[in-house]
Amino acid sequence: MQEFSRRHRRGLVAGAVSLLTAFALTAMAVAPLLPDAAALPQRLVSQDVAPQGIEAQLAALAAQDLSLIRSDLTRGADTAEALLARLGVRDTSASTFIRSDATARLLLAGRGGKMVQAQTDADGALKELVARFPADDAEQARTQFRRLTVSRVDGQWQARLQAAPLGAQMRLASGTIRSSLFAATDESGIPDAVAAQIAEIFATDIDFHRELRKGDTFSIVYESLTADGEPVAWNEGAGRVLAAEFINAGRAHRAVWFTPTDGRGGYFDIDGRSKRRAFLASPLAFSRVTSGFAMRLHPLLKSWRQHKGVDYGAPTGTPVRAVGDGVVEFAGRQNGYGNVVELRHGNERSTLYGHLSRIDVRKGQRVEQGQRIGAVGMTGWATGPHLHFEFRIAGHQQDPLRVAKAEATVPLDAAALPGFAQTVQSVQARLTVAETLGPLRARSE
Repeated sequence: MQEFSRRHRRGLVAGAVSLLTAFALTAMAVAPLLPDAAALPQRLVSQDVAPQGIEAQLAALAAQDLSLIRSDLTRGADTAEALLARLGVRDTSASTFIRSDATARLLLAGRGGKMVQAQTDADGALKELVARFPADDAEQARTQFRRLTVSRVDGQWQARLQAAPLGAQMRLASGTIRSSLFAATDESGIPDAVAAQIAEIFATDIDFHRELRKGDTFSIVYESLTADGEPVAWNEGAGRVLAAEFINAGRAHRAVWFTPTDGRGGYFDIDGRSKRRAFLASPLAFSRVTSGFAMRLHPLLKSWRQHKGVDYGAPTGTPVRAVGDGVVEFAGRQNGYGNVVELRHGNERSTLYGHLSRIDVRKGQRVEQGQRIGAVGMTGWATGPHLHFEFRIAGHQQDPLRVAKAEATVPLDAAALPGFAQTVQSVQARLTVAETLGPLRARSE
């Protein structure tokens, strides 16, 4: 075959060229047979359409039992009439009922910010009003909300209050420290309530006032709460942080929320050691250090003295919590400290909380870590509202943060480790995705 191709090569090439030319001629011959679209006949059809009159259209809408739905948030100074007017409700019987019924009055009680949705007919008469707001108990508010429904049943107004479970959407986010934690979380679109949780989770690993470094990074998985499918308006809609990684000065710190079989959930590192220690790093959940454990110029005496505690600047009334389990040794007024609570924690350890605006415990009472014992104030020798906090060992003041960091961690029970390993594997994959998200790119799952 190769010998034949070599001898007749010129003839084969000529034959191939002739064949391709024939194909081209065929294509050129077929193409002109198709009709030219521009030459096709065209016809314009015109027909008058007479719309119905506006009265007929309104009558048709009325026959469909039209409902209008509007939503708003309550305000602290709201009256029943003011709120209903914003919702487009024109119904004096509804406003009278809200003012007079004990359950319905909860709509306007306490602080504003309740999520309200009103359904009216075309004339503005109220069909149903639903308000959603957090539970009173702080622990219940993590998982539940209250739903207040005002509706007309058999011609009579009724108000019904229910407890309902919060929904949750998982969100992923990450950020980089340029100046402060809150500036970085703002840049990434992360709620302040979540930022505060990050600071709380890693409080005994990182001193966020002195050890934060420009270029530190963090990635988080957290819950975004919903009430009946609507994003909640309170607490910025933020739920619990489920997992977090914070890289500070090149060192990675990780935490995962896990609930063992005993039902007491908490944060653990990826090796299963609890992040909870015998003492909290701070007696305030949201705080800023205004005077640390060091020498300072006394604001009243105008002389340099060793400051034997930590001052936390915060608004009057901010809750103060016990940093550890203990018994109330003293609760009352004490010279320059003003209103004071002292707790005895055992092993010659005690804590003092000064300048309180109120005291919520009594002498001899047993308290648990995190329990509210009073509120920030400016009683005694104080130039502004703040909490003076001291940690004492054998009567000598110590740096509270150093004490908290030195406490040993408690490992998970061996029986809980398999379940914990599955949780870590799941959230670690999400944290890896979160690392790829830039500022203002927090995403839902």
